[in-house]
Formats: sequence, C-alpha cells, structure tokens
Amino acid sequence: MKIVVDAMGGDYAPESVVAGIVEALKEFDVFITLVGIQEQILAELKKYNYPKDRVEIIHAPTTIAMNEPATVSIRGKKDSSISVGVNLLKEQGYDAFVSAGNTGAVVAASTIFLGMLRGIERPAIGLVIPTLQKFAFLIDVGANTEPKPEHLFQSALMAQVYAKEVLGVINPKVGLLNIGEEAGKGSGFYKETYKMMEERVGDFTGNVEANGLFKGENDCIICDGVMGNVVIKISQGLMEGAASLLRREIKKSPVAMFGALLMKSRLNHIKKLADYSEYGGAPLLGVNGIVMISHGRSNPKAIKNAIKATIREIEHNILDVMAEKVAQASR
Repeated sequence: MKIVVDAMGGDYAPESVVAGIVEALKEFDVFITLVGIQEQILAELKKYNYPKDRVEIIHAPTTIAMNEPATVSIRGKKDSSISVGVNLLKEQGYDAFVSAGNTGAVVAASTIFLGMLRGIERPAIGLVIPTLQKFAFLIDVGANTEPKPEHLFQSALMAQVYAKEVLGVINPKVGLLNIGEEAGKGSGFYKETYKMMEERVGDFTGNVEANGLFKGENDCIICDGVMGNVVIKISQGLMEGAASLLRREIKKSPVAMFGALLMKSRLNHIKKLADYSEYGGAPLLGVNGIVMISHGRSNPKAIKNAIKATIREIEHNILDVMAEKVAQASR
C-alpha cells in the first residue's frame, strides 16, 4: 500500500513528519510518498537510515499556513502540499493521505477534489477519545458546523463502521450528545435527530449528557462540528491545566513529591491514555478517499500512529464497507 503524507503540515514540519514516517517504515510494510518542498524534505531524510526504495518525494512548492482561510487557500494554492497530496488519491496506486496541516484546508481540499462517498452528503471528522472503560469515537469535531439531522444520522453510520473495522468494537453502541438524557431534550433539531437515529440506527442508546462523555458507556458519540470541537478543546485545556496544577502543588511538599515518585508508573499510564499522539489522528469520514488529519502539534510518534490507523482503514476496505452500510440504512 502507498500512503501520501503532507511533509509540510504541522507546527514542527518537516522535522517531525519525516522522523515519524521513518519510524513508520521500520514498523509497517508500507510505501510513503512525501509531498512538500523537496530540498527541505531531503535535508531531513539525510539524518536517517531508511529504506529508500519505499520512499517517494513529490515536490509541492507552496504551503498553507495554519491560520489561512481554508477554501481561499485551496483554490489559490493548487501547488500546495495539501492540494497536491489530496489530488494524488485520484490517481491509481495511492491509497490514503495524512496531514497535520491546516484542518480546514484538508477538509476543503478533500471535499472539492475527491467528492463525497456514495450516500453521504457532508464530511465529518472523528476522534478517538479515552474513557473510564477504554475509548470512544466522537464525531463530528469540526468539519460540519451547520448540519441537518440526516447528516448526524449519516455520521452515526460512519462512526459504527469505523469503530467496528478500525477499532475492533464488535457491536458499537451509539449515543447522541445532548443537554439531557430524556428523548424530548434539546431543540427541534436534536429531537428530530433523536427520532431518526432511534428508528434507523442499530444499537442506539439515546442521548448522552456532557458529564457522561468519558464514562465509556457508548462506543460512538454523535454531535455537530461546533459542539464536538468545543468539547475537545475544553477537554484538552482541562487536562493540560490539571496536569500543570498537579505538578505545581506536588512541588510544594516533600511528602507529596515522595508520593508522586511511588505513583510514577500509574501517573505515566494516565498520561499515556490522555496523550493525543497515542491515537495518531482524526479520520475525515464521508469523502471519497481515505484521509487522516493529525494534530497540528504532532510529534513523530503521532505521525507514526496516524499512519498505523490509516493502514487499518486501507486493510479493512473501509470506504466500500461504509458506502454499503449507508446504502443498507437508506433502503
């Protein structure tokens, strides 16, 4: 299989990206196509020993900054690493695209250049999140900010396929993120969405309140892009703030420092569970191609794990399985 990687995407590109693909080449039987400014990519690759016969470089002279407007950048920078990389998926032999670059630009490029998967109207970004039991798949976290009920219904179907095929959940349970657990809670939009899911989504458990998000009672949690993005940003900020506060308070007491030393292995385990680099990236679902969006601050480990998750999507033929799932639910 051949995976296209945006070498210029992310806050630490191309250094972290190149280091990450080198680690991936050691661990996985995969061919990597790096897209970006060739001289910068070559300069980074010189630092490593890697199988040169499994790496291809395609020059893309421009980049899209993280703060640039998405659609304008895609239309105005057709030679950017994101545009060139996504367009490669239309050619035979290229299986997926991975980028830690501008999320909006990746979504726009994928939607414009690849089109939508059969039966899907809007794209959605999913994200694996840790819970008290294991993990859950939250969708959407930023792609579709003004959805209709049928768009969330479609997201639920895609989430179930991803959870089953990529995450290994046998019968994924689905919950709808809302302001209360009762069926009649929320606006007319949420009431209509609830009814649609209740009638047409298997293993639908009902509404999930925000305070139940991390309990792990649902394998897939569905929401619109605004709510999902806010949830993720608040959660990230809370985890970072709590970790800083804990370190600060521990340093104030020798007894606490000794206790922390005794708990070091457990604290490291908690840190690992909350570490975004362990999960690699967020799949962009609904477009007619396999696209993985990594965190803008991705380190080499995150890039490697994004490639790992992408490989599982390819191996499980997820596009065809997803299209068939949607077709069955629409009959």
